[in-house]
Amino acid sequence: MQRYLIELSYNGSTFNGWQRQPNAPSVQQCIEECLSKVHSHRQISVVGCGRTDTGVHAKHYVMHVHLPEIVDVDHFLFKLNKVLPEQISFHTIRAVNDDFHARFNATLRTYRYFVHQEKDPFRFEQSWYLPKELDLEKMNDAANYLLGRQDFTSLSKLHTDVKTNMCDVSVARWVRMDDSSLYFEISADRFLRNMVRATVGTLIDVGLGKFSPKDVVAILAAKDRQAASISVPAHGLFLWEVNY
Repeated sequence: MQRYLIELSYNGSTFNGWQRQPNAPSVQQCIEECLSKVHSHRQISVVGCGRTDTGVHAKHYVMHVHLPEIVDVDHFLFKLNKVLPEQISFHTIRAVNDDFHARFNATLRTYRYFVHQEKDPFRFEQSWYLPKELDLEKMNDAANYLLGRQDFTSLSKLHTDVKTNMCDVSVARWVRMDDSSLYFEISADRFLRNMVRATVGTLIDVGLGKFSPKDVVAILAAKDRQAASISVPAHGLFLWEVNY
């Protein structure tokens, strides 16, 4: 059996996240079942680069899997994409060494969270509709306080099973796309559960005048989830890129 790296995208609207769930559809389960069909119902397990929550999307996702040797990659991708639902698309596949790990070898992950301020029936599944004026300059001032290696307990889901809440953030910025739409981009070596959505919620409150930019320093120092704002809805969030 050969280990393969596969790059894919998915629309998370109809899935309960990436990770297999006992009684709910997940992206991982769907992919494993489709791979099994293509390989004569052989039981196949895949390993992803990380979890995404219910409703979260992935523009660039990476996984690895052991499969019988693929002779014609293009034909295999074509055949597999015919079996996969329209919400999932495989883009590339290549053989890798057995020591490659989709999750543990990743050095940087980038997320984007999309917001639109004018009602748009074509964006509601992939962007958060927030019809309010936002101070983008203050939001970016606040985002600067997220940079570097810090403890992000205040912006993490409570009672998660991790050894440390330290993350090294290298990019944190708001970008205006046009008069009524913007996105938040954040890159780090690792992310905690719910971290991006809690971060966006807190920065949005800066933009609404509920916090000052420098309040982010105190929020992080508190190491208390109650010090930060509520999490924004999942459907505006994309895993945008994974680097190795």
